[in-house]
Amino acid sequence: MAFTRKRQREQQLQLYSKERFSLLLLNLEEYYFEQHTAFHVQHQGSQEERKIRGSLKICSKSVIFEPDAISQPILKIPLRDCLKIGKHGENGANKHFANQIYFIKEHNIVAPYKIERGKMEYVFELEVSGKVEDVVETLLQLHRASCLDKLGDQMAMITAILQSRLARTSFDKNRFQSVSEKLHMECKAEMVTPLVTNPGHVCITDTSLYFQPLNGYPKPVVQITLQDVRRIYKRRHGLMPLGLEVFCTDDDLCSDIYLKFYEPQDRDDLYFYIATYLEHHAAEHTAESYMLQWQRGHLSNYQYLLHLNNLADRSCNDLSQYPVFPWIISDYSSPELDLSNPATFRDLSKPVGALNAERLERLLTRYQEMPEPRFMYGSHYSSPGYVLFYLVRIAPEYMLCLQNGRFDNADRMFNSIAETWKNCLDGATDFKELIPEFYDEDVSFLVNSLKLDLGKRQGGQMVDDVDLPAWASSPQDFLQKNKDALESGYVSEHLHEWIDLIFGYKQKGSEAIGAHNVFHPLTYEGGVDLNSIEDPDEKVAMLTQILEFGQTPKQLFVTPHPRRITPKFKSLSQASSYNASLTDSPVSPGEESFEDLTEESRTLAWSNIAKLQLHEQYKIHKEAVTGIAVSCNGSSVFTTSQDSTLKMFSKESKMLQRSISFSNMALSSCLLLPGDTTVISSSWDNNVYFYSIAFGRRQDTLMGHDDAVSKICWHNDRLYSGSWDSTVKVWSGVPAEMPGTKRHQFDLLAELEHDVSVSPAAEL
Repeated sequence: MAFTRKRQREQQLQLYSKERFSLLLLNLEEYYFEQHTAFHVQHQGSQEERKIRGSLKICSKSVIFEPDAISQPILKIPLRDCLKIGKHGENGANKHFANQIYFIKEHNIVAPYKIERGKMEYVFELEVSGKVEDVVETLLQLHRASCLDKLGDQMAMITAILQSRLARTSFDKNRFQSVSEKLHMECKAEMVTPLVTNPGHVCITDTSLYFQPLNGYPKPVVQITLQDVRRIYKRRHGLMPLGLEVFCTDDDLCSDIYLKFYEPQDRDDLYFYIATYLEHHAAEHTAESYMLQWQRGHLSNYQYLLHLNNLADRSCNDLSQYPVFPWIISDYSSPELDLSNPATFRDLSKPVGALNAERLERLLTRYQEMPEPRFMYGSHYSSPGYVLFYLVRIAPEYMLCLQNGRFDNADRMFNSIAETWKNCLDGATDFKELIPEFYDEDVSFLVNSLKLDLGKRQGGQMVDDVDLPAWASSPQDFLQKNKDALESGYVSEHLHEWIDLIFGYKQKGSEAIGAHNVFHPLTYEGGVDLNSIEDPDEKVAMLTQILEFGQTPKQLFVTPHPRRITPKFKSLSQASSYNASLTDSPVSPGEESFEDLTEESRTLAWSNIAKLQLHEQYKIHKEAVTGIAVSCNGSSVFTTSQDSTLKMFSKESKMLQRSISFSNMALSSCLLLPGDTTVISSSWDNNVYFYSIAFGRRQDTLMGHDDAVSKICWHNDRLYSGSWDSTVKVWSGVPAEMPGTKRHQFDLLAELEHDVSVSPAAEL
């Protein structure tokens, strides 16, 4: 589960810092600046005077004191509620008079914040008394900012303070992993995690990417070795082109770092440097290339939706753009789930808001009467509130952060699958879809394993585990049946209709109106230009609405999405995990398998396999290897892969010598022509490519098929190409003339037709 893995990483970092404090204790859009060892002085000057040791955190809108003893609550004093701040005595103390204070995580228990109101006095004595004047001066400056009447003015002053602090500091070069590292770029940025950002300095060298938080939290430096980077994506953050997300895995939805820059140029420069370093080792796929893999059964429905979410800027680091998945099942009342009955499934051609005809009629009436800009739905299908609605049992601190220290009303919590579905059908403002966790394997978001006190419902029952449908015997069974439904034949035949609504041509414009799929203009990319808004209050309000309301994914397709070729793929219900193999391919009816062998033959086969010994192995591709060719002298190995690259590997030096990408589509096979001067590769983009080994460049392109080329071979001066367009074509050619051969000299000698796609077979 993406969010669970993200949370586990954050908890590991928190163990490093040994603190109960986290950035989630801050308000939204608040920054944590610095911390000082201090003592909370209670009953000062009396016989009952007591000093509690802890850490005093200076934040842009509050002061937070975290006692060392976990039995003591964390104190949070909003600066706006402070009546007076000043130095107290000569022993390094500062005094706060406040009329409101929050008590948090007493005994380290996650629970709604306790609030105490009324005029109160708090004295904090710094361990280093010489710092008290600087601390008081900083607090007074931040207090003035917090007390400004307009939010825009508050934000402007706090931003100025932040930028001043960043300008006075720089990345500590002593944090480099090696003294020989060469600095290439340094700039200011913020590390993005769900609901919060942390400002600091980004630094990139010839070997590593570094981020040093201004406050040193949760660790002094985050370091990523460039050799470990597998994927890198530009992101929009708050509908602005400022984000960059870096992954050190090939298939994990959870990234290793998400950075938000203050200037788009800094983001683009850093992206260019890392992409140049990676060359073709981290080639990005397009939506079209994934679409073709999905159509042909090489990707499960689950995998395909995750890829589309990733390409559409959805990230588990950004709750306003969390990955979105569809409701699939509509039957939550039957004792048994019948996946062979179409009535079991939700209509994927309609958005959630249009599934109930009566509700839709009311919404359309309001839409017609509404002045421009008009929208049909007043809430979105994905927002931070909806994501945490589903995940509150594993992410309670996020919910408390989003809702100012409170859980939602017990009757509005995620109590029941059936109730939630019913409310999405009938509720006046509830149009939410699901999240990937509903189709994963981790059941923790359905179970109150933390024993949280989430409140009592009107009927008197406590909010505990999520109530499951009658057809689910356990949370594990519920998720498994959800996965089976997602990979079912019905969904495979109709999933393209939902993709049209969320990622495709029905997302915007007249097609969206016709499909009853129109949301608030602020949710769409390009819906507002924040840089053009001069009024700071209006800009802050607009940004807050964008972040909290939810955002529509980036549009990936502008024409109708093709349907899946369902008769030609085998069931992928067992491969619905994101880590599942991408190598599953269509199975011909007459194809033999190991299971078809007799018992005697199977025993003999296994005994022969046991005699094989692994000599060497190298992982040089990101995805499945589809072709391999070895030079006559055995010194070079050429491979093609679904990662769209042709690679040349030296057996002598045991190093990768070349990595070539002809397009962003998968390569399906390769061969060496006689003489070992030219390697030919076939591609899913319908072409056959000729690559000159001597000159190190693409030599020619043969275009002769209407669908992906699945296999090529060379025999007696003839090139044979098989394709998913159901043909095998035979071309004339002379290998000795290949270096100077042009496309028109390849003559089509024969064309053989099949009833179905031509799949890879044995060499001629």
